[in-house]
Amino acid sequence: MTLANPLVPDLLYSELENELRETVRDVLKSKAEWADVLARTESEATVDTDLWRTLAGDVGLAGLAVAEEHGGAGASWREVAVVLEELGRSVAPIPFLGAAVTTPALLAALHLHDELAAAVSGETVAVVAVPVDRLPWSEAEFSDVAVDADGRLTGTVRSVCDAALADILLVPVGNALYVVDRDAVEIVPVVSLDMTRQLSDISFTAATARRLAAHEVGAAVRSALTLSCALLASEQLGLAEQCLAMTVDYLKDRRQFGRVLGSYQSIKHRLADLWVEITQARAVARYAAASAATGSPDLPMASSLAHVVCSVTAVRAAEECVQLHGGIGFTWEHPAHLYLKRAKAAQLMFGAPAAHRHRIGALAGLTASPAQAMAGAAS
Repeated sequence: MTLANPLVPDLLYSELENELRETVRDVLKSKAEWADVLARTESEATVDTDLWRTLAGDVGLAGLAVAEEHGGAGASWREVAVVLEELGRSVAPIPFLGAAVTTPALLAALHLHDELAAAVSGETVAVVAVPVDRLPWSEAEFSDVAVDADGRLTGTVRSVCDAALADILLVPVGNALYVVDRDAVEIVPVVSLDMTRQLSDISFTAATARRLAAHEVGAAVRSALTLSCALLASEQLGLAEQCLAMTVDYLKDRRQFGRVLGSYQSIKHRLADLWVEITQARAVARYAAASAATGSPDLPMASSLAHVVCSVTAVRAAEECVQLHGGIGFTWEHPAHLYLKRAKAAQLMFGAPAAHRHRIGALAGLTASPAQAMAGAAS
């Protein structure tokens, strides 16, 4: 009898994870039909507050990976990854990634348990105010905000994800973390490629702030962003799977020149190739989620690898969805463009794939780290 390798996590979905998937899927089917999502992207209220309250408060997903003694559900990041898969399938316009992943991860890393319990209650939306394109391993400042002698914040943070619905902002300045109420700042939503995840610019003008932590904040922010990047891959996986399913269903029914389009050999080959890519992406995304759940030292590598593989796969799946749907796939009345925009925007979050490929090489000892490369260029 061969025993399982304890160093290799089980990548299969558990019964509990599948039950959670069905629960989330049922809610999304009733509250996040693609026509409603499209209509919301063209309105001023791009975030679905009702859906967020249902999932965060009623279903209890805001604190899914937070320990019960701190107000959470006591699950793991693997279960959170399953939720993100379903949110990717529906391109749901809610602040789950920022409010239920990045924020809890940061507060837990800094042992700010009172703030953590408030953030995962579902009643308050707390968002980390850092640019969405910030590389998780960056040693630079996370914002252009400065703190004066009175503890007030002044400056601007651009391209912040999920800030449109934020009640409070967690602002890293240097190696300290400050909390700022929404009313003390100016949050300006900007036109984004993916309006289901609209970005915002945040301006601080002598904003009243309270310091939460002053030690190891930089490391905690980098850890939270690395984990968020790892779990974003699961959202990209769900998006790719949905694009493939939509395309297959369409090609089974659509006829041209007296034949079902799906019967053409060239189209079969394209779909088969995409299926293989998605299967590979699923393994990578599941490994990244398992690494996050177990606190594995392999998480930085798994996170960057998942971002490279899953972001490229998601974009390709969305592009194939548009092209293989023919003329209807290029219209505003079809959901394909929602998936393409989400896939492309997500690909650029936490750094582009090229930067993560460089990171993988550095972690494997094959290339210089980004900091070393910059130092070498300067010399």
